[in-house]
Amino acid sequence: MIAYLAQATGAPTPTLVLDASLVPPEEPDIRAVLTTVRSWLAANGHHDVLKFALVTPSAHPLFDLDYRFVQGLPDGPGHFDFRGSCGHSILSSVLAADTLGWLPGLAPGSRVRVRVLNNGDHVVCEVDEARRDGGTFTVHFVQDSDRALEDLLLTGRVRDLLLTTSGLHEASLVATGNPYVFVDAESLGLASRQELFEAGEETYERLQQIRTAAATTLGWPPESVFPKIAAVGSYEPGRLAVRAISVPSWHPTLALTGATCLAAAAAIPGTVPADLLERAGAGLDDIVVDTPRSTTRIAASLGTTADARSALLWVSIGDKHAHLRGPAKIPELSTYLYQEAPSWQPASA
Repeated sequence: MIAYLAQATGAPTPTLVLDASLVPPEEPDIRAVLTTVRSWLAANGHHDVLKFALVTPSAHPLFDLDYRFVQGLPDGPGHFDFRGSCGHSILSSVLAADTLGWLPGLAPGSRVRVRVLNNGDHVVCEVDEARRDGGTFTVHFVQDSDRALEDLLLTGRVRDLLLTTSGLHEASLVATGNPYVFVDAESLGLASRQELFEAGEETYERLQQIRTAAATTLGWPPESVFPKIAAVGSYEPGRLAVRAISVPSWHPTLALTGATCLAAAAAIPGTVPADLLERAGAGLDDIVVDTPRSTTRIAASLGTTADARSALLWVSIGDKHAHLRGPAKIPELSTYLYQEAPSWQPASA
């Protein structure tokens, strides 16, 4: 079986893309397959691969690809999180699908419609530039127009007080793309963009404690990687500064799902991102976000639900680059599929 390694610029780790039709459909069996895969990756110098995408052409007439994301956890080859999604891995999947001949061919202006099976997201990857080993994309997260903005608040409140060993922290808990906890960077004592971007282990641990407190408030497993967390600052006119945590450390930039959730939170009056965006004097049509390694531009559009409440229609993130690193032949996987799981047979070989 051949899988493909690919990576989007700004992603913390590469993604291994697998043909989902060759993998059992149930989570326990997927976990067993991916444990085999991770063991092979580790033995062949790919310890850094912690993102896995299971992709197949979609049978749904409105989509090109069905996509399932699995996050590998750093504490062992059999440890995974099946919640949530990853926009960078979606771009990696589009490149692998093109190589497999599942798409008509990537060209400027073409669009690949992806159905995210983890959470029901609808993502459109618009090609800005196509190259032999990659491309540049604008990624559109299309929202359910009948879901009000207020329904994106995980607790129904624009801000929550979260208790940790370092004290009480005010945060906004919002979910779209992925669930996120947003805190004001200045509340952590970070008075400038430089201080935010150069913050070290102490700040990292404080954010992890806040994230764990949020998970406890939501009744979620604290060992899960969700909700994600990001510190947001408003230090310069017209732009925000963001530092986020990923797996297994600081995120070098900002996840595409994080950018989507940030825009959603900024659209809800009273949240931490909304107040910071207002302080920056910026609007939803052009949110400029600085991260330690790059600048991201986000645009969001609002509409109304059937009962006249405000709703998020879409979020677009431009100038996202991804490249294909090449195939990964994993002989142990074929052995597992045909000998260890005899009751299941893949749709194709």
